[in-house]
Amino acid sequence: METVTTLEELRIARQKLREPVGLVPTMGFLHQGHLSLVQHARSECPAVAVSIFVNPTQFGPHEDLDAYPRDLEKDLIMLEDAGVDLVWTPTPEIMYPKGFQTWVQVDKVSKPLEGTRRPGHFRGVVTVVAKLFNAVLPQRAYFGQKDAQQVVVIRQMVRDLNFHLKVVVCPLIREEDGLAMSSRNSYLDSEQRQAAPVLFRALNTAKEVYKAGERQAEKLRKVMIAEIEAEPLVKLQYVSVAHPDTLDELDQVDRDALFSMAVYLGSTRLIDNFLLREGEWQTGQKISDAKV
Repeated sequence: METVTTLEELRIARQKLREPVGLVPTMGFLHQGHLSLVQHARSECPAVAVSIFVNPTQFGPHEDLDAYPRDLEKDLIMLEDAGVDLVWTPTPEIMYPKGFQTWVQVDKVSKPLEGTRRPGHFRGVVTVVAKLFNAVLPQRAYFGQKDAQQVVVIRQMVRDLNFHLKVVVCPLIREEDGLAMSSRNSYLDSEQRQAAPVLFRALNTAKEVYKAGERQAEKLRKVMIAEIEAEPLVKLQYVSVAHPDTLDELDQVDRDALFSMAVYLGSTRLIDNFLLREGEWQTGQKISDAKV
C-alpha cells in the first residue's frame, strides 16, 4: 500500500494502478462500515484507492470540526490489512489553496432534510467530492447508504457534470443492537449509547406498520415520532418519508420511499434511514452478517 499527500505524489502513484480504479472517500477514524465499502471496491476493481480528509467546508460554525475523531495511524493499518492499494491524505491547504473561490452547488435535492438543518453542508460535500474525483480519476466510487441524502446529491452532481464514473451505494452496516455505525458514535457516553438504538426501533416500527397495510405517509411519520419521543434522552430533529430520488415528502407510500431521521443525544447528532425500493426493504446489515 502506498500513502501519499501532495497532488504530485498522487498523480505519480495513480499512474501505477491497474484499471479500473475504485475510490472510497472517507474522513478517517475508520470502522467496519468503511471497510465494507473497501471490500465492495476490492471485489469489483483491480485497484482500490481511499482518501482520508476531514473536510472543513462541510462543517457548520457550531459543529464538531475540531473535535471530530482522528486516528490516521490506526486507519492506515486497517486499510493495509484490507488490501487497499493507494491512500491519499491531502491537507486543507492542498484541497483549498489560498484564494480558493470555486464551489460546486447542487440545487433542489440538497435543500430538504439535512440541507435545511445544516446550511452550506452539501456545498462543502459536493465541492470536495468533485475535487476528489478530479484528482484520483476513479471509474467507480463507493458510498454508504447511511448518508442517504448525500448519495442522492452526489449522483445528481455526477450526472450534471458528466463525470465518467459509476457511483456505487453499499448497504449500511449496523451494530448488533441496530445502531448505524458512525465515527460520531464514539462521542456517546454509556447511557446515551444504550438509548441510541431507538432510531433503528423507530424505523422498524414504521416498516412493520407499512407491512401491515398502512400507506399514508403522515401516519408512518407519526409512529416513528412516537417511538423517538418515548426515549427521554433523545431530542428529535426531523423524521421524513420522502421519494428516494427527488426527496420530496410523500403523501402516500407505494413501492419507493426513503424513511429517514435525525436526532440529538446530548450534543451528538445521529442520522439513520431505511430505503424502500420497488417494494423491497433495504435496512442495512448487522455487523455479524456483513462480510467485512
